[in-house]
Amino acid sequence: QVQVVESGGGLGQAGGSLRLSCTTQGLQNFELRGMGWFRRAPGKEREGVAHIHSDGDTSYADSVKGRFTISRDNAKNTLYLEMNSLEPDDTAMYYCEADQACGDSWYDDGDLVFEPNSWGQGTQVTVSA
Repeated sequence: QVQVVESGGGLGQAGGSLRLSCTTQGLQNFELRGMGWFRRAPGKEREGVAHIHSDGDTSYADSVKGRFTISRDNAKNTLYLEMNSLEPDDTAMYYCEADQACGDSWYDDGDLVFEPNSWGQGTQVTVSA
């Protein structure tokens, strides 16, 4: 059974930083899978935030480009999201996801899209003004 566990959320201040981590258990071939982060804010649709292909290629939502950085440590089966210059609009539940395969992402009408196959329970990020 695949387990995806996010951590590192909490309360941040506008202009501050947070670092999210995601560990997986039971996920075969972590290094061969695309991984990503999406978020869901109250009253809003799910939003793709960042994605990293198995080859290390990264993609970001326009709203976080230049502020967030996604990275992975294949030796530790861990995914990260470094969040800098936080804004109140970043407030949301953040979910880590694993693609079924190497993982492709694309932009659809400006939105970052990828295809989550497994994801965790999420970690809450709240940014105060």
